[in-house]
Amino acid sequence: MTLAVAEPAPSASPDDLSTTSDTESPDIASTVQSTVETILRRGLVGLEYISLDDPQPGATPKDTILTQGSMKLYHYRAQTDEVYRTPLLVITSLVSKPYILDLTPGQSMMEFLVQAGYDVYMIDWGIPMPEEKSLTLDDYVLNHLPACVERILEDSGESELNMLGYCLGGTLGVLYLATHPDAPVGNMACLTTPVNFKGMGLFTQWTDERYFDVDRIVDSLGNVPGEMLLSAFDMLRPTGRLTSPIQVLDRIRDDKYVQSFMMLDRWASDQIPFAGEAFRQMVKELYWKNAMLEGTFELGGKSVDLSSIKTPMIHAMAEHDHIVPYEAAKPLLEIVQSEDNEAVVLRGGHASLVAGGNAKYRLWPKLDSWLSVRSI
Repeated sequence: MTLAVAEPAPSASPDDLSTTSDTESPDIASTVQSTVETILRRGLVGLEYISLDDPQPGATPKDTILTQGSMKLYHYRAQTDEVYRTPLLVITSLVSKPYILDLTPGQSMMEFLVQAGYDVYMIDWGIPMPEEKSLTLDDYVLNHLPACVERILEDSGESELNMLGYCLGGTLGVLYLATHPDAPVGNMACLTTPVNFKGMGLFTQWTDERYFDVDRIVDSLGNVPGEMLLSAFDMLRPTGRLTSPIQVLDRIRDDKYVQSFMMLDRWASDQIPFAGEAFRQMVKELYWKNAMLEGTFELGGKSVDLSSIKTPMIHAMAEHDHIVPYEAAKPLLEIVQSEDNEAVVLRGGHASLVAGGNAKYRLWPKLDSWLSVRSI
């Protein structure tokens, strides 16, 4: 296994930075008035991004080729004449909307991939309906994922595909590989994927078996509400809601920064429910028993043995990830038996790893260089 730390992204040139001469004495009243006018012009009310002029998320052209309940499988339309034959399946997380990977033109991983010549498919798990509260991790790994793989191979006419999983999407992909030894998967890219749930920081403490009554939550509510999940994420960084407006005001005249910051913040606040039984199973088996790392986890009566995985793999982790800390993600490549694997630690956080300028200069080129030589 190799471990690489990426170089810092290119810094802004002097021409990109505004400077003020020591001899200048800015009019404070004019500066305040200008800042207020800028805020109003941007459509920032209460520092919520509501501009109607900017592209909406998820704008990269795609078609839905499979639907199962709330789940949809998308096929992104090629944007180059020459396309790699090997399809790339992107598996998104269960706890957030997938448009973090297709944020806006120019800041979209999906756009980058199709423009680089990849034949991209994505699983959007959707918003679980009340009648889907009984969905378990078994359903996602042993039913939905195999159905998507089969549909992609049918649609593409190929016999093998590559996978890319973000956060819990990577966890689902790893579970699929561990329970399907003959899976038609040539290579696997994981992005900040947890496997050691005892290393999940405050999440591990909050779900402590002595205090966290997961049965009462699921039995009472069915699906776990998005508002409850949002509160948990906010409590990981309790000062975040206070410091974010200050950061925006500090760079209010930087159009690209404000747009990127507010769109990432909007995505982070746009939480969706978690299927009740899958949540119960994750807490009891993964958080309480750490069964995935300990090798005692079972899905549909099948033992989940990560050491049985020999698929070539890359795992990109974020240096400042407060949601999936390094200790939660690090053991993955230490357990799998892939002879061809690579661990990469990149600057950034859980969301900025995959979206925005940080990802554009660091993660996306790294993924392209790794996948390109492993795609036909």
